[in-house]
Amino acid sequence: MSKQPYDPGSEGAKMSFADAMSYGDYLRLDNVLAAQHPLSGAHDEMLFIIQHQTSELWMMLAIHELTQARVEMNAGNLPQAFKMLTRVARIFDQLNGAWDVLRTMTPSEYTEFREQLGSSSGFQSFQYRMIEFMLGNRNPNMMKVHKHNTQVHAMLEEELARPSLYQDAIALLYRTIDGPDAELPAPRLREPHAAIADVQAKWKIVYENVAKYWELYELAEKLVDLEDYFRRWRFNHVTTVERIIGFKRGTGGTVGVGYLRKMLEVELFPEIWHVRGEL
Repeated sequence: MSKQPYDPGSEGAKMSFADAMSYGDYLRLDNVLAAQHPLSGAHDEMLFIIQHQTSELWMMLAIHELTQARVEMNAGNLPQAFKMLTRVARIFDQLNGAWDVLRTMTPSEYTEFREQLGSSSGFQSFQYRMIEFMLGNRNPNMMKVHKHNTQVHAMLEEELARPSLYQDAIALLYRTIDGPDAELPAPRLREPHAAIADVQAKWKIVYENVAKYWELYELAEKLVDLEDYFRRWRFNHVTTVERIIGFKRGTGGTVGVGYLRKMLEVELFPEIWHVRGEL
């Protein structure tokens, strides 16, 4: 006796979308899935495109979360900010997984379409630049890459004109410990944040008085967690590039692996890391 195929509609599932919003409509999948345009006949170019496109989508979400986390932190809503910072850390965990997929491509496979990239490079990602600027690694020289796009350039300039998320965290640290009229360190708006001894001393007070400064303690640990995942992402980036192109120059003209290794030395929240040696 033959069994009739299961029909979800018989149990109430909507099966017709001629006059209603469908899954594909809501996500605009026609646009998303039509955005891949390989320029060669190489099989692996599709992998390369999709890996970078999905990474940009995750970075878009990271910027969305960091923007609101800063708003919540400055409004004193730290539990809400913690949620968003945790989410950004997990976004970078997802980005780490993307390198695992890209590493299935061999050097021979990459050379089949590398020439088609021209001078384009992930080095030019304005969303990655925005994330760095928001977290405090600010190098105005990197703005030159985006000068041709006035809208992007203006957006990055706007970020450089205000304190980074970490500088806002430092302001909260000082005002909590020293009071609302605390004298704050001068914000470094247009240069990378470098460790300040007095800031480290303030974090030391927090770590030695966890119960009294619980929210600051939790904020510090959320920031460390975020940077932990961010560092792993950078390390996996270096490893993937070295595995695929060795020590060739990058398509964007950088020294490739050498440049990426320099980025491994960057510390976003140095005082919170350094204070661990004093506890």
